[in-house]
Amino acid sequence: MQYRRIKLRFRRRLRKGQQRVENISSQAEKHIDIHLFERFGSLTKVRRDIFSWLILMILIIGLLVAQNISLSGYYQTVKTAPGGIYREGVLGSFTNANPMFATSAADTTVAKLIFSGLMTFNGEGKLVGNLAKELKIDEKGATYTVTLKDNLKWHDGVPITSADVAYTYKTIQNPDTESPFQNSWRDITVTTPDQKTVVFTLANPLASFKYYLTNGIVPQHVLGSIAPADLRSSDFNTLHPIGSGPFKFKAITIKGEKKETAKEQIGLVPFAGYALGEPQIDEFIVNVFASEEELLNSFKDKQLNGMYGVDAIPKNIETSKSVIVNSLPLKAATMIFFKTTSSGPLSNTKIRNALTQATNNKQVVASLGYPSRAVNAPFLVGQVGYDAGSLQLGFNPENAKAILEAEGWKTGKNGIRYKDGKPLSIVISSADSPEYSNVLKTVKKQWKKVGVDMQSRLESQADFQSTIAYHSYDAVLYGITIGADPDVYVYWDSSQADIRSSNRLNLSEYKSPSADTSLESGRTRMVSNVRAAKYKPFLKAWQQDSPAIALYQPRLLYPTNGPIGNLPTASLNSAVDRLSNVQEWQVRQARVTNE
Repeated sequence: MQYRRIKLRFRRRLRKGQQRVENISSQAEKHIDIHLFERFGSLTKVRRDIFSWLILMILIIGLLVAQNISLSGYYQTVKTAPGGIYREGVLGSFTNANPMFATSAADTTVAKLIFSGLMTFNGEGKLVGNLAKELKIDEKGATYTVTLKDNLKWHDGVPITSADVAYTYKTIQNPDTESPFQNSWRDITVTTPDQKTVVFTLANPLASFKYYLTNGIVPQHVLGSIAPADLRSSDFNTLHPIGSGPFKFKAITIKGEKKETAKEQIGLVPFAGYALGEPQIDEFIVNVFASEEELLNSFKDKQLNGMYGVDAIPKNIETSKSVIVNSLPLKAATMIFFKTTSSGPLSNTKIRNALTQATNNKQVVASLGYPSRAVNAPFLVGQVGYDAGSLQLGFNPENAKAILEAEGWKTGKNGIRYKDGKPLSIVISSADSPEYSNVLKTVKKQWKKVGVDMQSRLESQADFQSTIAYHSYDAVLYGITIGADPDVYVYWDSSQADIRSSNRLNLSEYKSPSADTSLESGRTRMVSNVRAAKYKPFLKAWQQDSPAIALYQPRLLYPTNGPIGNLPTASLNSAVDRLSNVQEWQVRQARVTNE
């Protein structure tokens, strides 16, 4: 009985719960119907307004984006910035990065990047301290005292001291080392009073000596145990160089099996401890090409940022929108050197005078295809010793004809002059390049007008270097480096014509007692106006004797794919000085907000 009551009570409660659920469900349906379905009609009525607002918002956002892009050109500029990899192509072959031996284009490039000297040139061409904190010169110009900067380190972290500097120059002086720079350091004493001081004592004063201190310094703790005679063959020079320059050696790879098409890659990374500041480039890769064609193709394909070593750029590369042709003037002079000791007509001063007056170097400059300046003296304009009143004999073809006539050279039916049945024929040797070829064509036309038959002998680089070394020519077209200091002693002093001299750079084999005295006296004077006065007899003798014809100031052709930030702007003392401020270079491009 009790069980039945409980069962009935449970059923009544269950029915009441079901009824509540049904009531709630019914009310929910009514609410949905009232608040949603019955309002669909109203939603449909306003959908046009909603779509209109959406389209308007999209247009406004689009216009804002377009405006931002358009106006960014006014308040933002694409500029070079830190970071990125710089790839330079160089023509030649890499054999030795050691600055005690490096002379070729590739070797000096790598040496300049890895090693640093006591002094260097900045981007404006001024001589500044690199490892050197201070340079003092005594009144006589015979003692140079260098104080090193604080906390200098080699790439391996070892401190740099004055002992490293002394080791470098004493090793260069050692005949067993066979350094090509030995002659420049002869009769110079190097002492080290303490770890930060180096004293150079010269046998005679030398005004240009401070420029000698740009040569790279090498680490004694790495090379000191190697015999001087074995230094040239050390793997330090190619596989494990350690310097203190802007970049550290990373690796070297060789690509290509054939020698004529092989490419060497020398990878370098920034050195944070570089004395002039850490480079802004993340990596510098030197690509050395044996073939000019391969170099040009790699540059054309944008595998290189810049290239060095070509004398001319093909039109298909030069006209590319991305290519910037940087033409950097060199403190150098291209001349026609007459071998004054030859057995032919060039041994006659009068004939050399006539040829000089038959040459219009302004026309030669016009044939170059790039802006340049005519050179009219053994010094460059603006240098100590340059005298506008003591230039080479000026262009005067009529006077040239009169001189040749007076010397017995009579004009034949073909327009060429003859004497004793022999034509007045001059052969000029030069390296085979488009630039030199154009120069010689221009000179040939000029000389023909006065009755001189000029013949060109264009040679490969290898053959031409031999021709220069052995003076195997009657006349030669060649460019000489004059540099920041006009000490041209090695080019015109008679001692430098001797076959026993180390470099034999007196290409004219010019001998003049008055010129010798003047050159030797001028280079020892420290005061500019006194030095200039001492050079006057040399300039007078050079003008009267015409040992060479000065033509023009050459330039360094350095094309780049796109802009490179902070390239040097001043005249370079030599081609490798394009890298003098490499720590400031920038290659990566970024959008920067204008200030």
